[in-house]
Amino acid sequence: PLSLQVQPPDPASIRVLRGHQLPVTCLVISPDDRFIFSASKDGSLIKCKWEVESGKRLCVVPGGKKGTEERHMGHASHILCMAISSDGKYLATGDRNKLIMIWDAATCKRLHIFTGHRDAVSGLSFRKGTYQLYSASHDRCVKVWNVAENAYVETLFGHQDVITGLDSLSRECCVTAGGRDGTVRLWKIPEESQLVFYGHQGSIDCIQLINEEHMVSGADDGSLALWGLTKKKPLALARQAPYWISAVAALRNSDLLATGSHSASVKLWKCGEGFRKLEPLWDIPL
Repeated sequence: PLSLQVQPPDPASIRVLRGHQLPVTCLVISPDDRFIFSASKDGSLIKCKWEVESGKRLCVVPGGKKGTEERHMGHASHILCMAISSDGKYLATGDRNKLIMIWDAATCKRLHIFTGHRDAVSGLSFRKGTYQLYSASHDRCVKVWNVAENAYVETLFGHQDVITGLDSLSRECCVTAGGRDGTVRLWKIPEESQLVFYGHQGSIDCIQLINEEHMVSGADDGSLALWGLTKKKPLALARQAPYWISAVAALRNSDLLATGSHSASVKLWKCGEGFRKLEPLWDIPL
């Protein structure tokens, strides 16, 4: 298992990239690990591209006033989520003002704006190996888009509360976290069907697929749940209350997970045998 080989980082090796004036809301790393794209609540500095090696800021897309999105390059409200296609060609950003913008990741040029959501766009994910984009929103629905053709495909309904997170891998499906409706859902796009999972007590605020068969989610009651896509209830549930879990990450196809919460640290976890156990490894103070 990978979790046995991982060492805690040397605090001296943690680099800080500074440039945003206000809280950073989301970021993605390019598939070749060379660039970081970040976004913040900053009006003047909505989106940045950084070079990992040097820490240099390569391009900045300024924001603007609401209603001027067609005329200038950037968003006019907080960016809440981002996704990059698995070949690194397209970058998608979603904002509080219901818009999804598609960018050329190499040049930071805006290519298209998708409209259609009726509330804030809270999650974006490209299906691996394709230009199919999934989006989730506070309007409680998931939308499917074809970015290569600038086309809307379909809308999926089911959540009873704002959707707080979304993820996908290579299969034609995506998973979502439904906030206070207490459900995690798996959407099977071709069948137009969904599976509903129950297990958290609080608001489910973040979700990520570990592999094509398992996923992890975090909630504001401090619980972390490990799921198999064939079982309705969690395979494992860990509580670290009272710390609200605001972010989860999985090293794809491994047994290593990370969670972020307001405990001022990032916690690393090991998935035990058959994904039926969650064991804390260590904390990285931040």
